Amino acid sequence: METRFTKGKSAILERPLTRPKTEVSVSAFALLFSEMVQYCQSRVYSVSELQARLAEMGQGVGVSLLDVLVLREKNGKRETKVLNILLFIKVSVWKSLFGKEADKLDGFPAKVTVHWHKGTTLMIKFDEAVIARDKALEGR
Repeated sequence: METRFTKGKSAILERPLTRPKTEVSVSAFALLFSEMVQYCQSRVYSVSELQARLAEMGQGVGVSLLDVLVLREKNGKRETKVLNILLFIKVSVWKSLFGKEADKLDGFPAKVTVHWHKGTTLMIKFDEAVIARDKALEGR
């Protein structure tokens, strides 16, 4: 056991602290996703309950992913300005999810206001044209 410490640095001590970017195979991801959906389906009685359970699982995954990305990319510093948050999503979040940066940030005519309700809340009121377009797309 002593030889382990006297021969020099061990392999684990020589590894960098930051994790390398790794990819998950599509088949492994599909299997995991399928299992999550089947698990939720077996424990609900309606489509709305299924949607709620999947949304709850997705929120947990999203929050964990965001925590990891903020820690790795921003050294734990949280952005407070809307433009910087959007750029963080465009570059870091999008790249970790889809393997490349988002092509562009599409802007919608909207009014953004900040309110206090159990924490800081951004309220986004979209222009009527955006809402009408969304309803038209929903009917497809």
